Amino acid sequence: MGKQQGRPQFNKPVQDKDKYRVNEEITAQQVRVVGENINQGVYSIQEAIKMAEELGLDLVEISPSAVPPVCKITDYQKFLYQQKKKQKEIKAKTAKIVLKEIRFGPNTDEHDFNFKVKHAQKFLQEGAKVKAFVFFKGRSIVHQDHGKILLLKFAQELEDFGKLDQMPQLEGKRMIIFLSPKKPK
Repeated sequence: MGKQQGRPQFNKPVQDKDKYRVNEEITAQQVRVVGENINQGVYSIQEAIKMAEELGLDLVEISPSAVPPVCKITDYQKFLYQQKKKQKEIKAKTAKIVLKEIRFGPNTDEHDFNFKVKHAQKFLQEGAKVKAFVFFKGRSIVHQDHGKILLLKFAQELEDFGKLDQMPQLEGKRMIIFLSPKKPK
């Protein structure tokens, strides 16, 4: 089988995650040149590449959508390393929200209730959100008031460690509440 006829071939986008145009790959006629220890300004592509070669560095297109495109005179490998390092820092700073679930039955006894309150207390102190729910089996759903009272009592026991995000809400066979950790003072 040969090539497919009549189908246009498209090139991949120019700028992948860490792919930048370098030196001769840059297609613009004029570029704005930035970098350390150089005269910044708008130059023809040939002049910009010559400036980079004189310094023993690369011309890297860092902002291809600008008019004219912005290029930096730098060591390309060092530039890629710095970009990866920045991405790592950004990723590390993003908050990771952990959600822990605690399940009750509508007729949970006092000992089990206290046991689950202690677990929720530990989760909230660690900074995790807590989703507590009462699961109604079969006909026990007619006693929704037991579930609501249980969840409100649960939230009241934990008011020193977390705040109630929403009042008990019935979703199918589950009555659910969410608790968020309180910010340390």
